[in-house]
Amino acid sequence: MNIHRRLLGLASSVHGFFPVTALTSLVIAGTVIAQMYLLSTIIARLFILSATPSPLILMLLAASIIVRGLLVWIRERHAQQQTVNIKSSIRRDLYTRILKSVPLFSVTGRHGELIASITDGVDKLDDYFTRYIPSLVHTAILPSAIIIFTLGLDWISGLILMLTAPLIIFFMWLIGTYAKKLTQKQWSALSTLSSHFLDVLLGLKTLKIFGANKKEAAGVIENSDRFRQVTMSVLKVAFLSAFVLELAASISIAMVALQVGIRLIEGMISYGHGLFILFLAAEFYMPFRVLGQHHHAGMEGIAAATALFDLKDRTGSPRAISRQPSSIQPGRQQIEFRGAGYTYPGSPEPALKEINCLLRPDTITAVAGPSGSGKTTLALILLGFLKPEIGQVMVNGKPLEPADIEKWWELVAYVPQHPHFFNGTVLDNLLMADNRAEMKKVASAAKRAGAHHFIEQLPEGYDTILSDNAARLSSGERQRLAVARAFLKDSPVLVMDEPTSNLDPESEQYISSAMEELAEGRTTLIIAHRLNTVRRAANILVLDRGRIAESGSHNKLLDKKGIYHGFLERLGLQNGTLP
Repeated sequence: MNIHRRLLGLASSVHGFFPVTALTSLVIAGTVIAQMYLLSTIIARLFILSATPSPLILMLLAASIIVRGLLVWIRERHAQQQTVNIKSSIRRDLYTRILKSVPLFSVTGRHGELIASITDGVDKLDDYFTRYIPSLVHTAILPSAIIIFTLGLDWISGLILMLTAPLIIFFMWLIGTYAKKLTQKQWSALSTLSSHFLDVLLGLKTLKIFGANKKEAAGVIENSDRFRQVTMSVLKVAFLSAFVLELAASISIAMVALQVGIRLIEGMISYGHGLFILFLAAEFYMPFRVLGQHHHAGMEGIAAATALFDLKDRTGSPRAISRQPSSIQPGRQQIEFRGAGYTYPGSPEPALKEINCLLRPDTITAVAGPSGSGKTTLALILLGFLKPEIGQVMVNGKPLEPADIEKWWELVAYVPQHPHFFNGTVLDNLLMADNRAEMKKVASAAKRAGAHHFIEQLPEGYDTILSDNAARLSSGERQRLAVARAFLKDSPVLVMDEPTSNLDPESEQYISSAMEELAEGRTTLIIAHRLNTVRRAANILVLDRGRIAESGSHNKLLDKKGIYHGFLERLGLQNGTLP
């Protein structure tokens, strides 16, 4: 992945970024040459001829200074405005891709890295586009124009400039290669620090209860110190780069000055001519110095862009952004897994292997098995959050294709074990299931889920603000809201990660009754943790090490006296809970 090329592609996609930058640099080059000529002429008239410069020359010099400053301001202002557009475009594109793609970050848990990339990562591109790229363009134009002009004016000085420029570029490349590795380490250290710090904040209560806060605080300090050390190494290289470029530029200017001085003493060139060459030499090396100053910011931008483009590539699959028409139709849905398998990145063993099963309409299919057997992965594939690496998921006899995902999500309701609620009112969180629903329909869904009574007892009823993922509500109340949301969506396909597994008896009774009503007339898949749920299922899939070891009804599986029977014998029949 060529990061420079992709970043330049982003800049070129913004109307006028490169043309305006190049045009202003070209005009600046002409203005610089004119300004140095006027300045050398004025000084030569004062010191050699002891003559007062004409008002016209002084006015032209003043005009060239004003024009040059104005052009620099226009170039920087234009770059800043276009950078705002580029950054907004990147954030908008990433946000759209994340919303439209499968929610892999909810599976991988890399939230800290995601936040760091979208916030700090995009901001790191600011100096890259506003300073580094314009300096790069200016370095390509101004020295080239001065070389061409100087070769025609004084070929010896022009030759020195032409030979020393590649040497400076070589030093910049040499130091930049090393700096690039360090800045990538710096960004990696920052991402690690952000992820760790976010994990600590989210789990602060757990850390306090188990007395592990000091240990985690030490971990944050360790990651901070690692980031500090890498940052200091980057700054050392930045200072070294500036020193080397200043030294190389000074030596090069000294070479030009030496030969100009010798020829001036020998009478081979005039004072004004030699002074003009020296002024041009100083201006020739100035863009390299400025580029060196912004090179560090450019490397930081590249390191951040590496993470951004990696995020973009992971969320920008054709599956996520396909524009083909969907073949999914509303109504009853029969779902079939045909040889489906999936392996998580970095895992040596598949989470699912050759899954073949049928989920019929108007029936409940339960998935049971020990921890790590693949129950959650199966549900994620059915939800469309994961795509099988092998095999297919068939819906009413047709493969679930990339173009179907958006439509498929419209037909699926999901009740997780730990539902999420956004900062907003109770009504806002319920209306996510159907934003056109009338209040009467919302209240009906809440009543069916056993949530209406406690909602009305809240300070402002349905207009009560839920903050911090509805932390003020109990687990049972949160689950009832999640079930109410599923009632309101009224989808033909229902996926539930046993909502009653961690509830008190009263809440469990409410939720269990609501689940029975909710599952009626739908194609329902339940990740089972309790014996009562399994008994109600028409078909039970018993997973073991990613495979369907057994399937059938509760009584049928008991008669087999296989893995399922062993589960209930060891745990289920004693406490009513599956492993």
